[in-house]
Amino acid sequence: EVQLVESGGGLVQPGGSLRLSCAASGFTFGWLDMTWVRQAPGKGPEWVSTINTGGGSTYYADSVKGRFTISRDNAKNTLYLQMNSLKPDDTAVYYCAIGRSTTGQRGQGTQVTVSS
Repeated sequence: EVQLVESGGGLVQPGGSLRLSCAASGFTFGWLDMTWVRQAPGKGPEWVSTINTGGGSTYYADSVKGRFTISRDNAKNTLYLQMNSLKPDDTAVYYCAIGRSTTGQRGQGTQVTVSS
């Protein structure tokens, strides 16, 4: 059974940082591209970032470029998202997803709230 379990969310002040993790199981993690998706209240899913199988190629939405860093540890079957210089507009539930788009299988998500 495929499982994706996100963690690391929370409440942070503007300008702060968080590191999200996604523990994957039930499939060959290292063989698949992985993506972070977020969904703010009342809005549709938004693609945030994608990383290829080996981690050598990464892609970012313009809204997070230069502030967020995606990475993966294939030995630990874990995907990460380092988020710096957080803004209130980054407030959303963050999901890891299999593949390169917002439509891949996701976990249950982790809430990130950026507020003073």
